[in-house]
Amino acid sequence: MKTDIMNHESEMLYAGHNACPGCGAALAVRYLTRALGPDLALVLTASCWSIITGMPPLTALKCPILHCPFPSAGSVGSGVRRGLNAKGQYDTTVVVLAGDGGTFDIGLQALSGAAQRNEDYMFVCYDNEAYMNTGMQTSSATPFGARTATAPYPLFKEGQKKDIMQIMAAHSIPYAATATVAFPEDMERKLKKAREIRGFRFIHILSPCPPGWGTESSDTIHLSRQAVATGFFPLYEIINGVSWKMTCQPEGKRLPLKEYLSGQRRFKQMEDVRIEALQEEVDHDWEVLLKRIEASK
Repeated sequence: MKTDIMNHESEMLYAGHNACPGCGAALAVRYLTRALGPDLALVLTASCWSIITGMPPLTALKCPILHCPFPSAGSVGSGVRRGLNAKGQYDTTVVVLAGDGGTFDIGLQALSGAAQRNEDYMFVCYDNEAYMNTGMQTSSATPFGARTATAPYPLFKEGQKKDIMQIMAAHSIPYAATATVAFPEDMERKLKKAREIRGFRFIHILSPCPPGWGTESSDTIHLSRQAVATGFFPLYEIINGVSWKMTCQPEGKRLPLKEYLSGQRRFKQMEDVRIEALQEEVDHDWEVLLKRIEASK
């Protein structure tokens, strides 16, 4: 069956943009804009996408775009939404688009404030797990053991990746979900569902970065699928902070995490003991997620 997200008549991303070949974030926004339609206002914080889209009048997207500083995306999104309401444009979908730096780190304060106020817009994080636009520096979304430009010697990230979904669930927002470009139908369904909900909505999209992760541009979809199959990035949704539901289960037994890590040069010199430690972390988080899902039935 052909879904709307594969309908070229709904294309809102022009060819010839500034993304790297194989950019997961570019494909994620292509799917996002197709799913949400033309009545869309986009707020872009400092990130890869603030470069990808280009400067007016030569922007790569067919919708209004407002650029804003790193820390203020959550607040600017609130202002755009309220401004449109004042003009009677209640049906326009407002989306704040930020990377993991503008979500997990620098933008977290404004994001938390907007979520706490239950502002009526959608916050979308495309997570490439580091500050890729400025040189691949560590963020709090960087996984344990990954090589970055700024981690202390021997350049491996220490400490766990921040659980942004649990943080958003703690705000009891109406809707939160994870998505990847390897499952476009799942992403489309979640985006359209979020569009119809009033209040604050949060979408977390894993977005492989070929230069930052050390992968081939042709591996983006494969890696996204492996992230789900290993349980490293499960696909689920949360309603009102309390109802958790898995939307795409890995087929059969979960793949060993090493299969996912081995295709990325950022993990190339990761010792077996570190891989085992990260596998234990993923296993623990998976069991916690399953318990939350079971408890909310």
